[in-house]
Parts: sequence; structure tokens; C-alpha cells
Amino acid sequence: MGRAADMAAARGRARTAVVVLMLVLAALLGLLWKLWSSSSRDRVLVPSGRFWRPWPDSRAFWNREQQRLDLLYSPIFHPNGSLGNRSLTPQDPCTADPRVPTQVSDYNTLPRRFQDFLLHMRCRSSRLRISPPRGCGGGNGGGNGAPFLLLAVKSLVPHFARRQAIRETWGRAGVVGGRSVVTLFLLGDASPADHHPALQGMLGEEARLHGDLLQWDYRDSFFNLTLKDVLFLQWFGRRCRRARYVLKGDDDVFVNTPRVLQLLAGLDQVQTQDLFLGDVISAAAPHRDPQLKYFVPESVFEGSYPPYAGGGGYLLSGELALRLLAASRRVALYPIDDVYTGMCLQKLGVAPQRGDGFRTFGLDAALRGNPCVYRSLVLVHGCSPQELMELWPWVEQPARDCQ
Repeated sequence: MGRAADMAAARGRARTAVVVLMLVLAALLGLLWKLWSSSSRDRVLVPSGRFWRPWPDSRAFWNREQQRLDLLYSPIFHPNGSLGNRSLTPQDPCTADPRVPTQVSDYNTLPRRFQDFLLHMRCRSSRLRISPPRGCGGGNGGGNGAPFLLLAVKSLVPHFARRQAIRETWGRAGVVGGRSVVTLFLLGDASPADHHPALQGMLGEEARLHGDLLQWDYRDSFFNLTLKDVLFLQWFGRRCRRARYVLKGDDDVFVNTPRVLQLLAGLDQVQTQDLFLGDVISAAAPHRDPQLKYFVPESVFEGSYPPYAGGGGYLLSGELALRLLAASRRVALYPIDDVYTGMCLQKLGVAPQRGDGFRTFGLDAALRGNPCVYRSLVLVHGCSPQELMELWPWVEQPARDCQ
């Protein structure tokens, strides 16, 4: 009897162990499923290599900043969304970061514009000086509802002629083919340090007349274009989150708006979810020549760039814009805005798609003078206000003969 009782007890313990193991496995599977399915906007990707892979050792300042953000936003170390110890960051992220001069090895030899960027690269906020009176509906014919297409144009305060040419051509807002189109111009501050005259009074009159300006009070420089993108995404998330599509572009581009609307009309919901079209650049790396506009020193960034679309202009869905807003919080600001957008897309696991009609590097000289070429394109970079006014009638009146 004793031996039989012992065997029965052993079988009972084995059954208990199996039940406990099954419960543990079920809990782990449930947690993995929750992480995967809770939000399509922040989906956890299954790793293709070793799971516990150490961060590569780097002396580059941006890479170390990104490692810090990866740790703070890690769903493993902070599963409830807590961002851990914030003492690693300055108390006010918009004040100059005192660590930079000592942690960037060649800081004292960098151009002043680069020093300024590094000192303030953690700043993601700025006071809004001018905003459209009707919010996302704009003040230029878009109405009060959410637009089908939002044309968000990066501009500079002195570029009055460029903005007016866009209003009279491809950025003419209203209802086009039954679809509402709204145009907004994104601006920073024209700093006297950049040798700009006092133009804020004229800008205020322009805003009163057209109601299509968004202006923040940060210094509008080349390296702050990334901050402009982040501030726009924040505004979009608060005031325009129901817009179906967004076309981001510079104020020296030509956009074939009817062709854009035609392209969007043929998309289904699945195609819309990850829609990001542009002139895609792959296998790029930082320029190391200090004389070049896109120079980034090794002390700041190591590695290659993810695929990204040329910043002259790209098209994306409103849904993806909101996901980019979430991703931008987890990516350290980078001094080149289109590369930064590519980094945010990579964080989402979204690959930018090449759009055949996007020419963000302009056209060959032999083609520039032929208006018929522009009918088949979506976006061309490097156009003057005079060229826009000359080209637009050929797009607006397709009955014109093109041989």
C-alpha cells in the first residue's frame, strides 16, 4: 500500500507540474499576443536574429542618444509604458545641453550651425505664433470638415512670392473633383542672426488675408527642418487627425494636384494603411566632407541611412502620419529631415515606396522647358514662382495639345 500511495503521489505531483507549466506557457503566449495585437500603430516585430543582441558600442553622440531612447521605450524593460529614469535627460530639454561639448569629441571644430543643433537636439516643442483660424479646415476654402488631402508646404518667412504662386496654382484650396483640399504653409521664425529683415508684421497681414499659415517661434534654419516636421506632426495629431492624406513638400516644388487626387482615388484601405510615396533613396550614408551641405561628422553619427524619400516632397496617408508622430518620440532628432523621417519609418517597420512621378532632384535641362512633361508627373523639385505660373495652365487645361 505504501508503494502504491507513493506512486499515486508522484503522479499527482507530475500532473500538477504539467498544469503549472501549461499555465505559464499560456500566460507567455497571451502576453506576446497582447503586445502584437494591442495596437497596429506600435506593433512589435518578431526579431529575425538573436533576441538578446547587445547594442553596438559607439562613440557617436546620436547613436548613444538613440540607445538611451531604445532603452527608455523598451516594452521588455518598461512593459507598462513607464519610461524609467528620466534623470538622464536635462531638466528642460529646450535649454542648451551641457553634456554636448564634452561628449562630442570634435565639438569645437564643428560649424556653428551644427553646434547649435547638438546643443538643442532634445527640444521638441515651440510656441505657436500663428495658426489658421479654422484649424484643419484652413481659411482658404477648405471648409470646417476634415480634408481629403492636406497640402503641407515647408516655407520660410521671406518667401512671400513662392507662397502666393502656390495659392494661385497647385495649392489652390477648395473642392476639387468632389474632394476637399486644404493648403497650409509651415514656418519658423526669421531670425536676425540669419540676416533676415523684420518681416513679422507683413507675415501677420498675410495670415489675416489668407488664413493658411502655421508659424512657430523657433529659429528656422536648415538643421531645424527636422524640428519643423516634428512640430507639424504634433499639430496634426491634435488638430487634423481625421485628414485622409497628406502631401508634404517644399515651397519650390511643382505638384500636379489633379494627378495626385486621381492616384488616391484608386487606393483601397489596405493600400492606404502604409502609404508613403516619394523619390526613394536607398543605401545612402552620411557625407563626411565639412564643405557639403549634408555634412555629418563621425563623432555625431555612425552607420548607414535607412531608405528614405527625398525631402522635396512625398505623399502619405493620414493614418501613417499619426503613427509617425508616435514613432518620432522614440527616435532622436537628426539634422537632416528626410533621413529622420526614414528613421521613423524604419522604427515602424514601414518601407517607403518609390513613386514614378516624383522628381525631387529636378528635371534634366532638356525637359524643363516642355510643359507637356509635367502632365505625367506628380511632383518636381526646383521650380520658381514664375515657372509655376507658366506651367499650371497646361495642367489645368488638359485639352491643350501635347505632341
